Amino acid sequence: MTYAVRNATFNDVEAIVALNERCYPDPAEADAVWRQRHVESHLRAFAEGQFVAELDGHVVGSATALMASLGRDPYRDHTWVGITDDGMLHNHDPFGDTLYGVDINVHPEHRRRGVASRLYEARKALCQRRNVRRMVVGGRLAGYRERSTAMTAAEYAKRVEGGEFVDPVLTMQLNNGFTLRKVMPHYIRDPLSLDHGTFLEWINPRYRFRPKQDRAVRVSCVQYHMRKIADFDGFAQQVGYFVDVAAGYGADFVLFPELLTAQLMSFIDVKTPVEAIRRLTDFTERLDSLFTKLAHDFQVCIIGGSHPVLVEGEILNIATLYQPDGSTFRQPKLHITPNERRWWGVSGGDTLSVVDTPKARVGILICYDVEFPEAARYLADQGAEVIFVPFCTDDRQGYLRVRYCAQARAVENQLYVATAGTVGNLPDTENMDIQYAQSAVFSPSDFAFARDGILVEAGANTETIITTDLDFEALRESINAGSVRQRADRRPDLFTYGFTGRSPSK
Repeated sequence: MTYAVRNATFNDVEAIVALNERCYPDPAEADAVWRQRHVESHLRAFAEGQFVAELDGHVVGSATALMASLGRDPYRDHTWVGITDDGMLHNHDPFGDTLYGVDINVHPEHRRRGVASRLYEARKALCQRRNVRRMVVGGRLAGYRERSTAMTAAEYAKRVEGGEFVDPVLTMQLNNGFTLRKVMPHYIRDPLSLDHGTFLEWINPRYRFRPKQDRAVRVSCVQYHMRKIADFDGFAQQVGYFVDVAAGYGADFVLFPELLTAQLMSFIDVKTPVEAIRRLTDFTERLDSLFTKLAHDFQVCIIGGSHPVLVEGEILNIATLYQPDGSTFRQPKLHITPNERRWWGVSGGDTLSVVDTPKARVGILICYDVEFPEAARYLADQGAEVIFVPFCTDDRQGYLRVRYCAQARAVENQLYVATAGTVGNLPDTENMDIQYAQSAVFSPSDFAFARDGILVEAGANTETIITTDLDFEALRESINAGSVRQRADRRPDLFTYGFTGRSPSK
């Protein structure tokens, strides 16, 4: 028989769930049971670390893993629930130094045929491909219960290691090159192990040491003054000026406000706001050309505020991320205010995604979207480190709704939130006549960050650009060892939610 091992896909979800139920039929083994939501979450968080073994097109084995950093003590005690975020892998750390083996399942009829070894080999190859220092697994002491009256779990594990006993799980793991470091009590709910787990480590022999590099990016937020202009060239000149300034400060990202292109309405001769917004959609191609060139020329990522785009007969308010290599990512506004719907006939989008850039994993929530906690939580669960929030508010209370919610999203999701808004006025443009903003960049609230959780903020209602550095090492320290750990201490057993997160059109 020839077993093939490959990365799992969403087409394998049902088969993995069925396999898991076959491998763990005892309800007492609650920690090990996968449901559809678990497997889908694994694939969203770290598809590269999920494997299946198949024979003749049928899934007979699966392996789940995540990337982790165990902090200052690489051998610290932990629980399966804690290290895996209750099996959801929301705390997957793409910059961790450890590949953590969450679970391996092999169909009972295909055991002792090398399937588990093939899955471990796939994990080892992943470690070598990514230059990860080690792989760690928390093993089950599947034969301990029968000997528990005669010895401690640690003694049992040592005697298995010495070859005196054969344990169905531990012996196989030792044969696959793992070293037993210690036994952890209360590691997993497992009647066969009496809840004990082993701490097993495999060191990547091909690991190449890399001096630790602090990960940080520099972000500039443009508090943009709306003023009357004569033509598109006037708009391009004003936008180009700010990109030039941001690049001069060494910015990696430049954020412009929501509805940045509403300034173009000041020279469009139209009768109604609905007609004006439809005319703005005609500028999409020119806008893309402008920002694509600026991103390339200044070698910065630009979030070009937002702009109304005609999509299949509907007008969507879309923010576009322009990268220096010419690639773009579009994020529609999901939640539409009554004002936008009434005056402009704008519709809400239905896609939400994280985009990988060379510097960071980022998400975008446009203005009103940041006032809905589930949207930011979804981005955080997909690995977002920064959420960019372009906004446009006409008065102070509207601005404060955005500001307070943005700061809350930074705290509860332990990430950075950067905001940029419009100021000034367009006297002859209906529904865009006045603006109010105080742009800012927010962090979690902990010792590693600014005392008040505000990295930088602009003066209210003045045209300016603010710039700050985002320290991702501080962010990781906060997530893993902060005064409070909102990500690790969540209670998904009490609260559930869902969002399909369909990929947006490019």
